[in-house]
Amino acid sequence: SLTPRPARGPSSSRILNPYVVCFIVVAGVAILAVAIALLVYFLAFDEKSYFYRSSFQILNVEYNNKLNSPATQEYRTLSGRIEALITKTFKESNLRNQFIRAHVIKLRQSDGGVMADIVMKFRFTRNNYGATMKNRIESILHQMLNNSGNLEINLPSEVTSISDQDTEQIVSTTECGARPDLLTLSEERVTGSSRAQVGDWPWQVSLQVHGAHHCGGVLISKAWVLTAAHCFKSNSNPHQWAATFGIYTVSPLLRIGVRRIIIHDSYRPATHENDIAVVELENSVTFDKNIRRVCLPEAAQNILPGSPAFVTGWGALEYGGTTVIDLRQGQVRIISNNMCNAPSGYDGAILSGMLCAGGPQGGVDACQGDSGGPLVQEDSRRLWFLVGIVSWGDRCGEPDKPGVYTRVTAYRDWIAQKTGV
Repeated sequence: SLTPRPARGPSSSRILNPYVVCFIVVAGVAILAVAIALLVYFLAFDEKSYFYRSSFQILNVEYNNKLNSPATQEYRTLSGRIEALITKTFKESNLRNQFIRAHVIKLRQSDGGVMADIVMKFRFTRNNYGATMKNRIESILHQMLNNSGNLEINLPSEVTSISDQDTEQIVSTTECGARPDLLTLSEERVTGSSRAQVGDWPWQVSLQVHGAHHCGGVLISKAWVLTAAHCFKSNSNPHQWAATFGIYTVSPLLRIGVRRIIIHDSYRPATHENDIAVVELENSVTFDKNIRRVCLPEAAQNILPGSPAFVTGWGALEYGGTTVIDLRQGQVRIISNNMCNAPSGYDGAILSGMLCAGGPQGGVDACQGDSGGPLVQEDSRRLWFLVGIVSWGDRCGEPDKPGVYTRVTAYRDWIAQKTGV
């Protein structure tokens, strides 16, 4: 007969231990608390940048063609005054901690004065973003009417919130020489240089022959690149050249063919005199945050000895070395032609159309492969201007033998005549 099996009592494995229940409840509450805390922090404490756009009319300034270009002292002065006024107004308001900066992106003609288009940057938490913040900004801007000093201002237009992408688009299409706002540059010793990051120098061009980097260049408009005449000594057939953009020569962001090359008629290889050329691209560039034009200086712009500048390129890191594939940057200082022409230096070889820049003990310098590339300086409004084109030098990074550049101000009229820029 079958042996009877006693009925089982409740399995101990199916009864939850009170300690386990307590642990699960506590863990659940803790996870919920953390989630709520993160949400509260995200909404109440985590700050983000926001951009707003507006325009207002300056009634007591007459528009003239000097206000067409950010390179002119008139443009720089008026824009600086407007930006300073907006900054002062916000810094004296209850948004003083949220306001970051204001930037005039364009001055244009209007009936009876000058219209200034501005972009303003603020930083605040997400729960502050919306119509209330927009109204507060408008209200503070209206206070400028009573606090505008010797600028007679009309009522500002409506303040419009714009996205990061729209701001990027506005700046890239209207401004020359604009770089990302929050960018820190290493001052390491393109000999004794540091690597550039994407977008650092958006006007830098690599001029290539049969797909290989040959010279640097600098974008001055959607269709024109400025470079050195000596780059074309051995090959001036435009159909064999291309311009690439981005920080890498082997995997560029963009590659465009060359339509024509215009070399200065009076270029003298023996003396390096008039070492300048312009290259017209087959197709126009579309500006974005990583591809933009540099600002060209006025012919009369003064370049002060001792002032800092940056040179960029893919040239060799030492004399006789090979070019690199990632863009390098190096900080140098402008050296007066008199000092550069000293007997221990270039002994009179530096002509009026040339510019010297380097370090007192050498070290930082352009080198082979950097030819045609830009030497730029930042102005008081944080826009970058082209002051030199890498031309020549005695070896690379030697004491008393700084890099020699084509002085762009001396050729400003020639550039305008050839390119319309």
